[in-house]
Amino acid sequence: MKKNAQYLADLRLAMKEHAIDCVIISGTDPHQSELPPMHWRGREWLTGFESENGTNGTAVVMSDKAYVWTDSRYFIQATEQLRDTGFEMMKEDGPDAVNLIDWVTEHLNTGQTVAIDGMTFSISWTQRLEQELNDNGIRLNDRFTPFDTIWTDRPERPKNKLFVHDEKIVGETTDSKMTRLMLAVKGELANAILLSALDDIAWATNLRTAGDIAFSPIFVAYLYVDDNRRILFIDKEKLSVEVDTHLSRYGIDVMPYDSVLDFAATLPKETRLLIDPEKTSRSLYDSLSCTPVFGGGDVAKLKSVKNATMIENIKTAMRKDGVALTRFFMMAEREYPKGKLTEVGLGKELRALRLADASCVDESFAPILGWNEHGAIVHYEATEETDIPITGNGLLLVDSGGQYTYGTTDITRTIALGAPTAEQRHDFTLVLKGHIALSRAVFPKGTRGTQLDALARQYLWAEGKAYYHGTGHGVGFFINCHEGPQGIRLNDVPTPLEPGMILSNEPGLYLEGEYGIRTENLIAVEPFETTRFGDFYRFETLTLFPYDTSLIEKEIMTPEETEWVNAYHRKVYAELSPLLDNEEQEWLAGKCKEI
Repeated sequence: MKKNAQYLADLRLAMKEHAIDCVIISGTDPHQSELPPMHWRGREWLTGFESENGTNGTAVVMSDKAYVWTDSRYFIQATEQLRDTGFEMMKEDGPDAVNLIDWVTEHLNTGQTVAIDGMTFSISWTQRLEQELNDNGIRLNDRFTPFDTIWTDRPERPKNKLFVHDEKIVGETTDSKMTRLMLAVKGELANAILLSALDDIAWATNLRTAGDIAFSPIFVAYLYVDDNRRILFIDKEKLSVEVDTHLSRYGIDVMPYDSVLDFAATLPKETRLLIDPEKTSRSLYDSLSCTPVFGGGDVAKLKSVKNATMIENIKTAMRKDGVALTRFFMMAEREYPKGKLTEVGLGKELRALRLADASCVDESFAPILGWNEHGAIVHYEATEETDIPITGNGLLLVDSGGQYTYGTTDITRTIALGAPTAEQRHDFTLVLKGHIALSRAVFPKGTRGTQLDALARQYLWAEGKAYYHGTGHGVGFFINCHEGPQGIRLNDVPTPLEPGMILSNEPGLYLEGEYGIRTENLIAVEPFETTRFGDFYRFETLTLFPYDTSLIEKEIMTPEETEWVNAYHRKVYAELSPLLDNEEQEWLAGKCKEI
């Protein structure tokens, strides 16, 4: 049995001591972060379902049962990692999905107790849970913090130093952002706001750090703003003279991070405090003495819509990224025949090539490099235990990105090494056709990503094939690689797409045990034309790197699709070739040759 079995036994002992029949354990932190700092990654520590990129999942533990709910990106990984831990996997999406809250209420009796740590669950999620429990006569304890005792070597809260993100690159001062923030707050009929989401706080303050959260230059803090006060709740060890000067310039006071609950309790009743129920913890909500106003949609939109300076600078980041990728794939093709390449080794090479540029602070996530069957694991992360050599014929899926001060990149390319099969070429082309269809979309103002999602899936669906992850996520500007509220996916995303929003375009296909295919660019919404029917938008493709044309089945491509690929490759070569040496230019010219 793995060590996690002992951790599970320790948790059950703590449950017994506190008369708890079931505990639900979040995979996040008090800020509802997608990838929390190591200090809050207790669910991963407990279950063994973990990765450098983090994993999406919620654990449920009873006296005789233990499960982890996760989504389709992680089904294969979770099944493997949870083996011999005492935990089993439950599917939260797909045809066999099981609703966690429904399952919990069905497996408990009246009078029993469910426990959570209210600091790591959002208001809205906890309210849904509490309603179901109350309807079934089950009690909720929202102050159970077992990791304070059973996780004996728990990492400390991060104390990395902050730095100022150059406002010439951002294209907007902190004061301007704070002013727009308060206008949005008042637009939602509130007079103050308490931000919990770390990316919102980094955006509003124009501050960043390296190390608090892997692959995202954001930092652990809260931010309160009203017409008279701006208060950053943060550990003082994280501040430098440069940051102190920046905060003072914009009238931002500093209070200890741990004082935020006490501060919230002192706010007068007449304070109408805007909080996002999806991003604010239940415990913070319970501490309020003022009048809470649920909302935040207008605030989230401020961050998601990039200004013209940001869009131009992300193009600089894309050129830098394209240079690194050119050198990486050249190396992979050159070294492949020698039989010495491995997934882990390729990941190290890719990281080094990106970080060779001084403006690249970090990768935007741990690279996903999957050879053949590993490519079918949507969020595969090569480790020393799973690493395999890149030999024989097959497909290599490389999903990677960089955190440049000029912007955040995220790209996936699937390439053939050796001779691809006819089936692989056919599947690759189906995915590419969907990718192109979304890239070429023209749509009226008010359109949501959900309404465009089927464009990317249509060619797969026509042949009875499918993928279950989202087609596109929002992307931040030197913040998070995944950013809301915009998205392109099957389930409803209520936010309309607006000019300045950046999203990914990444359809895929995964054959367990065989191979995976994904093709991803970043795209920006831009105005197209105004007609008698209103304003219409389209996408500008930002990413700069060629597709593997050896995988394209030309016979099923339309002339319009073929010309789109050729035009894209002409743009890639024009943008990247001036930054490359002669050998690199020659290699890129071959990859961008017209089909």
